[in-house]
Amino acid sequence: MNSNIKIPFSIVLLVSITISACTKLDQSLNSALTNDQAANALGANGTALLLRTAYTNIGNPYSDMGNIFALEEVTGDQCLVPTRGGDWDDNGKWRSLHQHTWTVDGVDAILNQFNALNKMNFDATNVMAFTPTESQTAEARFIRALSLYQLFDLFGQFPFRNPKENLLNAPKVYFGDSAINFIISELNAALPLLSPTNPVYMANPDAVRMLLMKCYLNRGAFLNRAAPTFADADMQQVINLGNAIINSGRYAYTPNYFDNFSYDNGAKSREAIFAFRNSSGVTVNNSGIHNRWWPTLHYNQGLPGKIGGWNGFSTVAEFYNSFGVTSVPTQTLADSSLDQRIGGRFYKGATDISGLRPGLLVGQQYGDSALRVRLMDRKGNFLAYTPNIAPDLKETGNNLEITGIRAVKYVPDYSATGGGTPGDNYGDNKAGNWLMLFRYPEVVLMVAEAKMRAAVPDNAGALALVNGLRAARGAASVTNMPLVNTNNVYDPNTLLAERGRELYWEAVRRTDLIRFGVFTKAWAYKPASNPRYLLFPIPSAALAANPNLKQNTGY
Repeated sequence: MNSNIKIPFSIVLLVSITISACTKLDQSLNSALTNDQAANALGANGTALLLRTAYTNIGNPYSDMGNIFALEEVTGDQCLVPTRGGDWDDNGKWRSLHQHTWTVDGVDAILNQFNALNKMNFDATNVMAFTPTESQTAEARFIRALSLYQLFDLFGQFPFRNPKENLLNAPKVYFGDSAINFIISELNAALPLLSPTNPVYMANPDAVRMLLMKCYLNRGAFLNRAAPTFADADMQQVINLGNAIINSGRYAYTPNYFDNFSYDNGAKSREAIFAFRNSSGVTVNNSGIHNRWWPTLHYNQGLPGKIGGWNGFSTVAEFYNSFGVTSVPTQTLADSSLDQRIGGRFYKGATDISGLRPGLLVGQQYGDSALRVRLMDRKGNFLAYTPNIAPDLKETGNNLEITGIRAVKYVPDYSATGGGTPGDNYGDNKAGNWLMLFRYPEVVLMVAEAKMRAAVPDNAGALALVNGLRAARGAASVTNMPLVNTNNVYDPNTLLAERGRELYWEAVRRTDLIRFGVFTKAWAYKPASNPRYLLFPIPSAALAANPNLKQNTGY
């Protein structure tokens, strides 16, 4: 390793003045320090600060629906963003994501998230250059592995530097087997060094196990996205790692599904394995979790005197119907009784304050819990969401504000500190909902899937796991559940559909659709698409900066 890389003294000084008991530095302005000198200057507190920065990098890319969410969900079968008159056009980028027509530099989220994930990668690696403890190194390795996993998933490659490498040289780029094997090796190195008492907002052993499960389950899809394969050894790893989590006794299904996503979910959820911690009323290091409800709610769905939503993101009737409801969605108590996850029920702290009933919003929306105050849109229509969306995703006419079923999974923070007091700008970045990155039910669903994909399938064992989850959600048990219907991604009787019902709008759908072999199939508002869209393009700016990157086939 090269320990002589020069770090501008001005940068070190900027960091060091935020640390208590700073070491006096006898250096002149614009001089340079080696990494070792900088490490001595920063000390142990400085390393902790760098690690905190690495954690903070996780928040916004995963919270904001215009970032990783856009690449993982809007490109899938359960989420789209219609243009509504002059709103949400953005040069057609939202339509191009859902319809799989994006170009190399046509969607800013592609470049933005390539850069954001590489910042996570760089900052986590940087921790290791400043004399970290073993546990700090393990935490940094987990954060780095998370960023590399997401980069490899989206782009099929990732750049990498070792700590203290010369920043003037282009970083090495990992592809294929070497890429996924490196991520797995990093996680295996971190696992024994992390304390099981670490809270869910820190790297912890079960978070490592869950990310390892994702690596093994998706390895064959990452290496051949057009025709995924599933090695039995990988499936057994998924099962073993998942059983270690399931049998630990640390987790259980949260009785009320939406308690996993409430403003106080840090205390209520029994399912969190890894989460980004937010605090009501605190803007510093807040991830922007309010971006999980404002993009979908109507402009008039705010508290009196406060700004409302942005009226864009929607889901489709076909997904709503996958819960087993009628062919024409009209949300009723009968629908909501089929499955907690569909929503439509009274939720204390939301419905009693704003009338909002979390989940999938279709039909008339109300401003109070007694269902007396019918909300209106800005054109004077009753605010009654309809499942009908224009075929070209370009809404016009009198009803353009009410088309599309909406999804509100994260319950808005109406608490006084979160923005519920009169006069506050309710769109401020101070909501307290923790961002759930890894949840226990996905562990169960991954084990079930691996049992079904094993060389000797255990379909009965898989079905028992799925029915246990369904029972917890108030849904009827099933007697059979194949993996997928490749002719109908919305077939409600498949494991793919069950993953959709449990994990909708949690930024995993594109990865699921690829692994199940249906990402390029036709679905609602999207024709069959070209296999090049199985990967995102490497942005031109990234290619220009690093000659070791390679443009993905077809771009």
